[in-house]
Amino acid sequence: MEDNNRKATNLRFNVLTAIVFIIGFILICQLIDLQLVHGDEYRILSSSRLTRETTIIADRGEILDSNGVKLVTTSTGYTLNLYRTTTDNEQLNNNILNIINVLEENGDKHVDNLILAVEPFGFLTENEDSIKKWKRNNSLQEESSAEECFYALKDKYQIKNEDVQEARKIMAIRYEITQKGYSNVRPVEIANNISKNSVLKFSEQNNIFFGIDIVTTPVVTYNYGSLASHLLGYCGKITQSELENNEGYTENDLIGKTGIQYVFEKYLRGKNGIRQIDMDVNGNITGEYITEEPVVGADVQLTIDADIQAVAEQALKADIEKISNGGYEETSDAKAGAVVVMNTKTGEILALASYPDFDPQLFVNGISNEKYQEYNDNQALYNRAISGAYAPGSTFKMVTAMAGLETGKISTGERISCVGVYPYAHKPVCWYYTKYRGGHGALNVSEAIQHSCNYFFYEVGNRIGIDTLSSYSSYFGLGKKTGIELPSESSGNIASKLRAEEENREWYLGETLSAAIGQSYNNTTPIQMAKYISILVNGGHQIDVTTIKAVKNSDGTEVSKDEINRYVNNLLGINDINEEEKTFNDENMRAVMEGMKNVTTESGGTAYSVFKDSAVTVGGKTGSAQAGRKTHAWFVGFAPFDDPEIAVVAIVENGAHGAYAAQIAKDIFDSYFYEDETF
Repeated sequence: MEDNNRKATNLRFNVLTAIVFIIGFILICQLIDLQLVHGDEYRILSSSRLTRETTIIADRGEILDSNGVKLVTTSTGYTLNLYRTTTDNEQLNNNILNIINVLEENGDKHVDNLILAVEPFGFLTENEDSIKKWKRNNSLQEESSAEECFYALKDKYQIKNEDVQEARKIMAIRYEITQKGYSNVRPVEIANNISKNSVLKFSEQNNIFFGIDIVTTPVVTYNYGSLASHLLGYCGKITQSELENNEGYTENDLIGKTGIQYVFEKYLRGKNGIRQIDMDVNGNITGEYITEEPVVGADVQLTIDADIQAVAEQALKADIEKISNGGYEETSDAKAGAVVVMNTKTGEILALASYPDFDPQLFVNGISNEKYQEYNDNQALYNRAISGAYAPGSTFKMVTAMAGLETGKISTGERISCVGVYPYAHKPVCWYYTKYRGGHGALNVSEAIQHSCNYFFYEVGNRIGIDTLSSYSSYFGLGKKTGIELPSESSGNIASKLRAEEENREWYLGETLSAAIGQSYNNTTPIQMAKYISILVNGGHQIDVTTIKAVKNSDGTEVSKDEINRYVNNLLGINDINEEEKTFNDENMRAVMEGMKNVTTESGGTAYSVFKDSAVTVGGKTGSAQAGRKTHAWFVGFAPFDDPEIAVVAIVENGAHGAYAAQIAKDIFDSYFYEDETF
């Protein structure tokens, strides 16, 4: 029995051993076939197939106005990339020149960061330090002329073309390759947003132009030029420092730089996809397919109305030109200003304009140095509506009035007699005294606002003191950020004893008197002033200033307002400060608002000449704020008077007189309530 078992075991072992030997023999034969018989064939086939993964850049989300008007959209563009192939320098240079010739035939531009010019030879910058640095970085002698540098690079890149223009074109691409680097798996970008004619030519003759790859890329388009440029902001190529601080980006990506484009970059950007391409050894594409689909970015819908925004910008520009060209009684060198239009009940921004403005489209593909310098010279990129802090002047007087009325230091019926020169502190004078050598006489609070009597508000400021005045200033949102969803908002400043404490001195009565008429240390932004007027006319209720109506993902879901607030506050470093609400006395509020109505509807009102034929009843206040040798022109107002719906704030730097800024507001009120839509 044991012998039979032993024989069976030996048989199984022998069979298993035979099978192993057979399998091993087959594998050895296969290896011989792969390595010896067909080795050269397979090696050639392997080297001729290169698989690469490229990024499919997702379309950015759109930015829309409150009515769905598409202010910023994304269309399909084409980018030309070049991969490294197994070609020598002469073949590479000829290939580059052929590519450039096609681009130029169709009016397309190629990348060119070379600072050398030819015919005549020279440098494309006058900055000597930049030229020296460029020479060092390219291993060129510091004393070399532009011509010597050109021929040194021509030799370095082995460019044989005798035509210097052709040689320079090749050199520009070779220089880009040197700076950016490229390989058979990572391309260098030669041109972006190329025409369909170029795409067609390259596609039809793919075997001639080796190593190229055309990829579809999103092209950000500003559909209305410079409209709302400071609010929308601009996009541009990501910088090295931005690349290091933002995960998931590549060196060719666009990124929001300013405005809504910057703040909502996280939502607008979307998620990139992945495309796999197969190329032969000569760089010709043999196949391609998508392994991961891109996801379009979220749409951001703003609270602004494109129609109101357009009117605000046009009115602001026209008024500045009228002031500077002598269209009013006084001529002043006015060049800049800002406008804010706000829903008084919700705090939603309906228009936000700053002048001069800029064209954000120029930044998408890289703005020229000359244009960028022009924008810097006239401060066109500066958003005066949220960053400009100015003394509010007489537009501040409603703060002083409400503080006096609400604390019982004055009453709505009390009359204070203006004799021109206030007898306390440094004996400041009323503007009426300066002009007519007299006083306004006895005025109540409504009349004091109508005639903008400094004397009246000196007295109120004296009675309430600086602590009460600064407390009410703060309650109205002055001297602190509104929390608007934009970068670079200024907090401004309000007059208070804090300044004296910082300087280790006493606070003087004269400073209180100046503060009461909107001077002293008071500096406020136009956006703060719009919030202040809105709080005033809605009975003292606090409002949240916002430019965002909704953020909608590509799958149809909507980002919650709480999430948006947390994200924005964290990004911009905004701390929510919850003010304990004051309930304004109806009689007090009505008296102040009546005074503002009289400014625009009664003879003697400082804006009567502008609004006397207005079809809607407007409450307003002019202000002429001293700033060194300049006098800034303010107007703040609201309408309709009986049920305030919108607040309008306008400022013209060096505008001479507040009444001159009132015309901007009138144009906006008229358009908002009566004119047809623009878009």
